[in-house]
Formats: sequence, C-alpha cells, structure tokens
Amino acid sequence: MQHDSCGDKLQNPINQAKITENMSVDSFIESISGCAFGAGKLADAVDIYTEMLAGGSTSFFGLAGAMVPAGMRAIVTDLIKDGYIDVLVTTGANMVHEIVESMGLHHYKGCSECDDIELKHDEINRIYDVYLPEPYFVDFEEKMQAVLSDIGSDTISIRELLTHLGQNIEDKDSILKVAADMNVPVYCPAIQDSMVGLQAWLYKQKNPLNVDAFADMREIIDICYEAKNPGAVLIGGGVPKNYIFQSMLITHQEFEYAIQLTMDTPETGGLSGATLDEARSWGKVSETARSVTVHSDATITLPIMVAAARSRLAKL
Repeated sequence: MQHDSCGDKLQNPINQAKITENMSVDSFIESISGCAFGAGKLADAVDIYTEMLAGGSTSFFGLAGAMVPAGMRAIVTDLIKDGYIDVLVTTGANMVHEIVESMGLHHYKGCSECDDIELKHDEINRIYDVYLPEPYFVDFEEKMQAVLSDIGSDTISIRELLTHLGQNIEDKDSILKVAADMNVPVYCPAIQDSMVGLQAWLYKQKNPLNVDAFADMREIIDICYEAKNPGAVLIGGGVPKNYIFQSMLITHQEFEYAIQLTMDTPETGGLSGATLDEARSWGKVSETARSVTVHSDATITLPIMVAAARSRLAKL
C-alpha cells in the first residue's frame, strides 16, 4: 500500500491556548482558535457566525432542545431585537416555557439526581436540573384559553397563531412578543407536540379554531427563495433543523453558512447528529459553504459564540 506524503499537510501547528486575567470573550476565542477538538471547532463557529452576520446574510435560527427553561431565552430575544435572526423555527415545548416566563413565572435551578416521586408529590416537574411548579400550568391554561378566544373562525397558519400569541404578551423580554413587534416569523411545525397544542385542542372542543398546518410552507419557502447568502444556526436538530433545510430544497439556493451546536453523533442516522457534510449530498448546504458542527452542550457553546461574535461585530 502506498502512503501519502504528509509534508504538505503539516502547515498548521497546534497553538497552545494562553489564558490571561481580564481577557475578553473575543480574546478567549482567539486564544483557542489554534487548538484542536472542540476548542478549534468553537472558534471556527465564531468566525463563520461573525462573517454571516456582518455580511447581511438572511439568518435562519433553529431552536430545539430545552433551551428556554435552561436560561437561553434572552439570548434569542436579543438576537431578534438586533436584527440577527430573520427566521426562527422552534419547538412547541420551547414556546410553552417562553409563555410561562412571559407571565412572570420562573423556572428554578434544581438537581438532576433527586427523588422524582417526591417531586411529583410536591407538584414539581423536572427537566434535568430545572424545576417547574405544576400549578404554573393552571395560569398557562387561563392565558392560552383567553388568547385563543380572540382568534375567531378564520383559518390561520401556525405562524399567524404564534404572532397572535406574541401580540398578547407584554413582557419586553419575550421571544414571541419581540418577534411579533419586529415582524420576524416564528415557525413551529410540530406545535401539536406541546402544551400549546394541547390547549389549542381543548379550546377547539367547544369553539371554532382553524389552523392550517401546511399554510406556513409557502411563506417560508418564499423567504428561502429570496434569501441573501442564506445562513443557518442550528441549536440541536430535530424538527427545526429539518424544516429549515427542507424549505430550501425546492428553491434555486442552498445554505452558504451553516453552524450546528449539538451533542448528538451521526452513527445512528438521526438528523440531530447528521453532519453538515451529509446535508451537502442533499443540496441543502452548498458545496462551497462555510460550515462547522460543534459537539458540546449548547448552553455552553451558544452564549460563548454569540458573545464573541457580538464583540467582533461591535468593532466593525
């Protein structure tokens, strides 16, 4: 067997990270940019994200996982406020917790190793190490039933439903409110798979409520068709990731930037772990796109990536 020469491959020596007192997050990223493994990937993500935002790319943001209850809500809200998210695709569960927070109710830091039977008896729901009191869902139900009563009998899309919810929220830190105020569409193709969907179903038992699950597709595909150098930031994967990617499939475009923050790996064939290179085979991500997958907890990588990119953008 003939072995390839390694001579021309030894161009980028590993740089040892140097951490100093009072260094900025941007300086920290610069320090680890010459490292390998996850550190180098995270630095690549910051480079790609900064270029994507600085260039005015149409920015798609996929939000899966329990990001809102974990404390990532304000990051997403502020990105919308500052024009860094043009399209948000998320899960129903994240919007449930978003609405709960918008009502002035809080998630609490708990313990991942605890007596769940005891928590059940104490009326506390657990999401890993986050606690959410069960009685909050009484308030949530009252809020949802009141908001749904204002919709009427006309057929609406899921996006229009979420815009309506945002228009009935007063919390200035609300993802849905800010998105509605900024005219940023929020898509949630699997909204039935959440307490929002359950409340809508309960309301529909005695009242008219007509939501067309397919109506959003023309809207988001039109956005994809007109997108400028489209870029996708994917937190986790699942339905939001697929919905963003599939919407680009029937246009003349492909994503020119793609960043995925996930802990899933590709060996099982699941979408959440599928590589962005695999997406090139489908024509979802372009052959020349700048892309990176960072395998780490997104509650770590998302804040760091956003903070560093914001620091760089402020210097431009």
